[in-house]
Amino acid sequence: MHVRPTVVALATALTVGLTALPLAGSAAAQPASSCAVPEGPATAPEGPAAAADGPDVEALCAALAGLPDEDATAALVRVGGRGSWHGVAGVRDLHSGAPALPNARFRAGSTTKIVTAALVLRLAAEGRISLDGTVQQYLPGLLTADFRPVTVRQLLNFTSGLRPGASLGDSTEEMYPRRFETLTPEEVVAASVAKGPGHAPGAEQHYGNIHYTVLGMLIEKVTGDTYAHQAAVRIFRPLGMRHTSFPAGPDPRIHGPHHRGYEVIGGRLTDVTDWNMSDRWAAGDMISTTADLERLLTALFRGRVVARPHLREMFTVPDVPGARMGAALERFELNGREIWGKTGSRPGYHTVVAATRDLSRTVVYSVNATDARGDGLAVAARFAFPAFSR
Repeated sequence: MHVRPTVVALATALTVGLTALPLAGSAAAQPASSCAVPEGPATAPEGPAAAADGPDVEALCAALAGLPDEDATAALVRVGGRGSWHGVAGVRDLHSGAPALPNARFRAGSTTKIVTAALVLRLAAEGRISLDGTVQQYLPGLLTADFRPVTVRQLLNFTSGLRPGASLGDSTEEMYPRRFETLTPEEVVAASVAKGPGHAPGAEQHYGNIHYTVLGMLIEKVTGDTYAHQAAVRIFRPLGMRHTSFPAGPDPRIHGPHHRGYEVIGGRLTDVTDWNMSDRWAAGDMISTTADLERLLTALFRGRVVARPHLREMFTVPDVPGARMGAALERFELNGREIWGKTGSRPGYHTVVAATRDLSRTVVYSVNATDARGDGLAVAARFAFPAFSR
């Protein structure tokens, strides 16, 4: 689970209540929730031991209670491993107040990076990419002579030294007026290259989208195919992820059943559902469901997506000061457990996938947070941490 390194404590709740943030024409939203009884596979422990080792269902139910509230309009949570639990709460949209959908599609944000890393590692396993090969070798002319050789592994583990590329703004409020504009991967990377290297390759770890934008370009160059099609044929279809896809170019819509996303902009809850995410591409524009992401998470950790010799790259943190991430996955400890996962945040949508290495506990959630790109740790503490509390 990726938590921005600058976040050191839980942020306080929004000081303005939901009812004080008018949304023109909205009907009174009627909260709806389903707090499922834990259920598990036939091999799951039974009796008192199972309850002691299971998720904190009381805390999970409390997290869902009362949605929509000032922090979120809907939430979908899936807990798996030794005993499983599913919960859904909130509303599909604030205008109708229709109850939230357990199968809703959503913008999965930077959890997309798991797919990108998996594609690169699969190509490496096939001998089509060397992790010690360089950007200069595979994408000649992309980087200027100012850059030392940058390896594929350094892109995967965020130590490439590339600076952030072009963007449509630093905040949701800045980006909102430009939400239907298009930034191509080439434009994003060109702006990064123009800034020159931020540090020597391999010397520091700095999380960012630029590394995975270049990896998306590398995938297309090596395969002669589109990134989206490679993700579909190599990962989504084999795993039965029938509701996971990428937008068609600049298409701003989420197709199929979904919840509307809202963000506080200028003191008002604003609908931010329709948004051209093409600037995020291989770093963050995937659309998925909690069930599909749970399939991806469990299959990945079991070695069904990436063969185990190369899967180790995802759990290998580089030996540089302050590093916490391997290839797309972040390592952290909670209640004495080592957990690996990834967050994703796009306006109106906050996502988490996380698990212990042995899959004794997994959690996937999608929360329609009203500050989805800001307070990631507080959202995770409310909706994900209880899954690992026992």
